[in-house]
Amino acid sequence: MEAPAAAQGPAEPSGSADSASDVEITVTSPEQMRELGRRLAALLRAGDLVMLSGELGAGKTTLTRGLGEGLDVRGAVTSPTFVIARVHPPLGDGPPLVHVDAYRLSGGLDEMEDLDLDVSLSDSVIVVEWGEGKVEELTEDRLRVRIERAVGDTTDEVRHVTVTGLGERWATADVRVLAG
Repeated sequence: MEAPAAAQGPAEPSGSADSASDVEITVTSPEQMRELGRRLAALLRAGDLVMLSGELGAGKTTLTRGLGEGLDVRGAVTSPTFVIARVHPPLGDGPPLVHVDAYRLSGGLDEMEDLDLDVSLSDSVIVVEWGEGKVEELTEDRLRVRIERAVGDTTDEVRHVTVTGLGERWATADVRVLAG
């Protein structure tokens, strides 16, 4: 069994008045990234927006796969790059998971609604890869998850994850529990 992701402690304030809290986590394997997703799922509820950013191969979909496991949703969580969005209905009483790849979207709520998703966005947990600058208008309350990794020809599995809670919803939530 691998060691849990190590916390690096709270990050310096981002300077945003909306920022509730930041936590930095070092992840050293894909399984640890999935476990981080499972822990994150425990904090989420219907109407939450999670924006994921990071280079190709950083682990955004792996984190979302863990979220899907933690939320107990149906279907394999895979990259929605070519379909733009996938809806994973809950197997139990939890909310559906809407997994969006916004790389090809020009932005905003109108385009999200144009995807003709068969769920209400306010009744779902929405995870958007490549969403910065495109989906912030969905809600002021959101989690921003940045995943950084070594770039270039490397087999380095180490990822540095920064989770920032923004808005009233996250003002009292303790995202530091994600550090394990």
